[in-house]
Amino acid sequence: MFGTLARGVVRARWFVILAWLVAAAAVILTAPSFSSVTQSDQSAFLPASAESVRAARLASEAFPSDNGASAVVVVQRRDGRPLTEADASSLIDVAGRLNQSKPATLRGVAFDPAQNVAQNRSVALLSAQFTGSPEEPAVTDAVRALRTRARDALAGTALTAGVTGQAAIVVDNKESFAGAEKVVTIATVVLIVVLLLLIFRSPLAALLPLLSVGLVFGLSTSVIAAVATVLHFQVGQEVTTLLTVVLFGIGTDYILFLLFRYRERLRAGDSPREAVVAAVERVGEAIASAAFAVIAAFGALALALLGFFSTLGPSLAIAVAVMLLAALTLVPAIVAVLGPRVFWPSRSWRRAPRGRGFPALGRFVGRRPGPVLLGTLVLLGALAAGVAEFSPDYDPIDQLPPGTESTVAFKDLQRGFPAGALQPTEVYVRADRPVTEAEIGELVGALRSVPGVATPLPPRATADGRTVSVPLILQGAPFAASSLDLVSGPLRSTARGAAPAGSLVLVGGQTMAFADIRATTDRDFSLIFPVAGALFVVILALLLRAALAPLYLVAVVVLGFAATLGASVWVFQGALGHAGLSYLIPIVLYLFVTAIGTDYNILMTARLREEVRAGRSSREAATLAIAHAGPSIAAAAVILAGTFGALLISGVPFFVQIGFAVTLGILLVAFVVSILLVPALTAIAGRAAWWPGRVRPAGPPAGPGAPAPGS
Repeated sequence: MFGTLARGVVRARWFVILAWLVAAAAVILTAPSFSSVTQSDQSAFLPASAESVRAARLASEAFPSDNGASAVVVVQRRDGRPLTEADASSLIDVAGRLNQSKPATLRGVAFDPAQNVAQNRSVALLSAQFTGSPEEPAVTDAVRALRTRARDALAGTALTAGVTGQAAIVVDNKESFAGAEKVVTIATVVLIVVLLLLIFRSPLAALLPLLSVGLVFGLSTSVIAAVATVLHFQVGQEVTTLLTVVLFGIGTDYILFLLFRYRERLRAGDSPREAVVAAVERVGEAIASAAFAVIAAFGALALALLGFFSTLGPSLAIAVAVMLLAALTLVPAIVAVLGPRVFWPSRSWRRAPRGRGFPALGRFVGRRPGPVLLGTLVLLGALAAGVAEFSPDYDPIDQLPPGTESTVAFKDLQRGFPAGALQPTEVYVRADRPVTEAEIGELVGALRSVPGVATPLPPRATADGRTVSVPLILQGAPFAASSLDLVSGPLRSTARGAAPAGSLVLVGGQTMAFADIRATTDRDFSLIFPVAGALFVVILALLLRAALAPLYLVAVVVLGFAATLGASVWVFQGALGHAGLSYLIPIVLYLFVTAIGTDYNILMTARLREEVRAGRSSREAATLAIAHAGPSIAAAAVILAGTFGALLISGVPFFVQIGFAVTLGILLVAFVVSILLVPALTAIAGRAAWWPGRVRPAGPPAGPGAPAPGS
């Protein structure tokens, strides 16, 4: 199949290249922009059944004037002294000026000297309400305008201000991620070029992945945007950056595997076009199986209830599918056109490398598979022990660079107010009759007594008295784990117990939204991981025609996942003292460490099977598989790890955590799992690894030191 495809591509190489260019141009020019389908507010991805979403619907019906994003203007003296009475009085005038000639999406700015000045008089708060969601361009523009106008209003006075809160956090989030995306893209491109130049010593070989993957990236983002527009869904703003590292990482991997095999076939005496066909024929099945494993891993996210996951997975799956098609058609066509000139000006492709590292490592594993197996399991097990201490962090402020205005203003707010003042929690009660004043008082009293509630704010009721809202200021930070526990546990239970019998009670606000996100992600993880594991086993079983090998291959990749997560916990929660790791870290590790680790295992196992078919024993197969497949896996892993390592310089804590975790994970699954553990396990399992199938020799056994067909 792959040989037939390769021969067709080589014959029609110019047509294939032209078809790709025309198709890409047509799709990119006609599709909607990718930014038009992105979303940064995680709560917007919650299912309609989530309590916070139901509460938001109720609020929009009962209290339409409250519908929309909010922000907080935190004011303090420049000299750090307590606010004076004159300062507080001047803020009434400042609020009035901010309400004059304001943007249409800014509903208003309010200030009450009796409630909005801290008791210790360190800070004062002005509350801003917008008419739309924080993602709307008009709202983000209004936030920027509010910041500018607040600075102008306080210019020349003893006061200074910073804007934080829901809408401001979204603005800072978008700007931070946009800046990080530029940094990561530049660093990724530079790193790939440098590494490929070191590997092939050829500018053409270094540029081939960049040009091919760049074309695929533009085409993929346009296809995703078109699909999202047609099906009316949005994707997280993180997708763009993740697509960059995924496509440049995986795409470069696939191109590397083809170039390594192409170079070996040239050394074996094949003509350039025959070498292209042989390369695709030999590694096409492994690349396709690896890509399908990644697509299956990404596609399994479609089962998620959280919209971020259910749209992220298919988006990445589309990109990988396009990359697979390019790796099997576009790249071979370009190589067929260039021929050996793809390695110009280096002539090292003419002779076999003299490196001793991987052959020596292969001989050691082949002779001592037992100690290698034990050592790798001990290492991975020790790192995996950190998983027990994993604490997910749902705080979007923690994921912002420390110097952003939202972060600084939130810290200033906490000097005089409970942290929960950033984003009050709302308790809504809807009854089939008017709720009496006594019942409202009983409800407020019960909520006030809940540990963790700092103070209730004045309750509100609709004109018919059937719907009541009680705003609450929590003592803790709105997105802290303790606050999520509070709103989804004691606070909700108390509200239901104190509300009039038969009434509907809903807890709303951003704290409840993130409590819903936590519950939804827990549910999604419990479903996605087993389904993806089963898909991995099926794909590996179809590739290897075996039952035992797929089981232990998936098991060791899962162990690599656990070791990576555990090591990240030791570093960030232990050594660096972070409150937790981003709650998205497990799913990102699942996407890139588990799925890509399976890629490397497929390539190594395919080579092991090839050596056994050549008539070698399991230990000899392990020796030669490491010697021949090890360099390409190592090179691919270093490049892929490097692309994720570029996230470490993004300046965004979320990306820094991902960069460290995925970089470490890729190196672990490549060098420890795929190059050491899998060959050692297969050497010990012997022929049983291929049970119930039979791996028959394809010809007479070659000498132990002779290279098997392909690489």
